Amino acid sequence: MEKLFNVGKIVNTQGIKGELKLISSTDFKEERFQPGNKLLIVNGNTNEILEVTVKSHRVHKNFDIVQFEEFNNINQVEKFKGCTVKVHESQLSELDEDEYYFHEIIGCKVISNQGEELGIIKEILTPGANDVWVVKSSKGKEILIPYIEDVVKEIDIKNKIIKIDVLEGLI
Repeated sequence: MEKLFNVGKIVNTQGIKGELKLISSTDFKEERFQPGNKLLIVNGNTNEILEVTVKSHRVHKNFDIVQFEEFNNINQVEKFKGCTVKVHESQLSELDEDEYYFHEIIGCKVISNQGEELGIIKEILTPGANDVWVVKSSKGKEILIPYIEDVVKEIDIKNKIIKIDVLEGLI
């Protein structure tokens, strides 16, 4: 079965015409939420998957407001609160060299330039100017690694290994 990838989470309804309020988790909003694009609504409790077609998209107060062609009133979409919105792996775009999807980075082993194993990337934060990788060390401690040229020196997605230069005060 083809893998599915998150593009957002439905947190509420918006208005009475069947719009849904999403927290987006994609860097490709224009592409993912373009009218006519197919998305999947996945209910984590029942594992039910429903394919839907984007009718409209807009941004309102840091949320993405999406309406699907299949629904036109609030009563039809109430049940989707808490569901995730996903795409098939085949819908992922080719990235430029030195660009990676989150799912490619999460799970990678982080090693210092000196060969010390620091831990496994478990999460990626996007607070502002650059991403921050949350590394869980073997001791259970979290290490925050900024995704910047001065720190991240080598990314080997195939072998799931990332080499970094440990700057003073990083760990």
